[in-house]
Amino acid sequence: VFLGNGPSGISLSYLLSGYTPYFKKDSIHPHPILQRKLEEAPDVSILDQDLEYLSEGLEGRSHSPVALLFDTLQRPDTDFGGTAESVLTWWHETDRAVPHLVLGRNAPGGAWHSMEGSMVTLSRGEWMGLPDLPFKDWLKQKKRGLRNNRATAEDIAQYYQHYVMKKGLQKNFRCGTVVTSVRKVSAESISNHAQKDLRENSESLWNFNERITEVFQVDGFFKTVKGDKESFSIYAENVVLATGTYDSPAWLGVKGENLSYVHHQLSALEEAVKNNSIGIMSDPVLIVGAGLTAADAILFAHHCNVPVIHVFRRRVTDPGLIFNQLPKMMYPEYHKVHQMMKEQSAACAGPYECYVSLPEHHVLSFGKDKKCIFQDKNGYQKVYKISMALVLTGSNPNLSFLPNNGIDLAMDSDQPINPKRNPIDVDSFTYECTQERGLYALGPLAGDNFVRFVQGGALAVASSLLKKANKNPP
Repeated sequence: VFLGNGPSGISLSYLLSGYTPYFKKDSIHPHPILQRKLEEAPDVSILDQDLEYLSEGLEGRSHSPVALLFDTLQRPDTDFGGTAESVLTWWHETDRAVPHLVLGRNAPGGAWHSMEGSMVTLSRGEWMGLPDLPFKDWLKQKKRGLRNNRATAEDIAQYYQHYVMKKGLQKNFRCGTVVTSVRKVSAESISNHAQKDLRENSESLWNFNERITEVFQVDGFFKTVKGDKESFSIYAENVVLATGTYDSPAWLGVKGENLSYVHHQLSALEEAVKNNSIGIMSDPVLIVGAGLTAADAILFAHHCNVPVIHVFRRRVTDPGLIFNQLPKMMYPEYHKVHQMMKEQSAACAGPYECYVSLPEHHVLSFGKDKKCIFQDKNGYQKVYKISMALVLTGSNPNLSFLPNNGIDLAMDSDQPINPKRNPIDVDSFTYECTQERGLYALGPLAGDNFVRFVQGGALAVASSLLKKANKNPP
């Protein structure tokens, strides 16, 4: 059972549906050592090879060796602006398929369906593609190209849905489901009927020397067409967490943050502009945060002539600020926001109307009268009257369905799980949780925050599950 039907869940479903990657005969990989390793066993699928051996020595923009491996096999020289073809060929070996279920709240594509459709991705469009169906080929069929090499969220959400249909994976997907609990139970404690089902499945599937003693019980409900909730319980020997981190926007934890004019999602600003509750004559909108979602909100407000006060904790020149890591040519709109942040502080008026930047400030409180108090690094306070506030400082995964919110699975089990600072602790080559056998984590939960790199995690999980199922040829 996989929880989450975004790119991680889709990639894993593809690999467990019998689609098997092999090194393409006569293809040349630009990395000579990897090329030599691939030539050693050309008839053995990548899933059945030693992933640690293949990925040794690879370098790139991910800390995961398997993520780098699968990425470089699919897009050999993409980081150098090259367009070399994938060195993989895919065979559909139906006898190697492993029965599985993918549970998700939305249509296949996960959180991509919750994002503003016109939003442009940070990553290049071709990096959003999934195995064996290049994103730009799909876009060409729609008679469209990539804008500045990048894609819109709406295109990506549609592509992921199309991918599931095109590859025949839809029978494994259950959309509109909400999981409320995942816990280990003893195999003896479950009903005879469920035990029989498990036994029949495992005899055909899993290579066990001994009887199963523990299984996962996955409880939840799905929404019917009529809008009713119908509950379910599923028993599984392996569960994959692929729920991403889009669920719970981060809060500042200050007084008044729960007032009705304080929001934690960009969509609230779009809604307010749409129904004319704010406009050019309004009090400014407060935007808190210095990441890309905050930048998207600033661009949107700027486009609609809505005045903005922008508050963030870092210095404008801080190397940790995402804008200082992006090439100007590829991201002109984010470069523009960064320029505004630098040139238009409250201390000195700059060329941009309707925008004020307050670097190295933080919010102290939100008042019922819509007056907001900020404090700068020297302890001086300022008060501004605003029309609405958007706190856009990132989001956290919602793992409330796991015992203790999943904290026991994290690298630091004293802190909540966070994709950048405290991901789930997994084995680098199987993505199995080090603290809980049979439980796997993929994507942002395991520290892989880009679509191009979540697929290597899926490769690792598929390889591990196929070994357990003894579906690997000798």
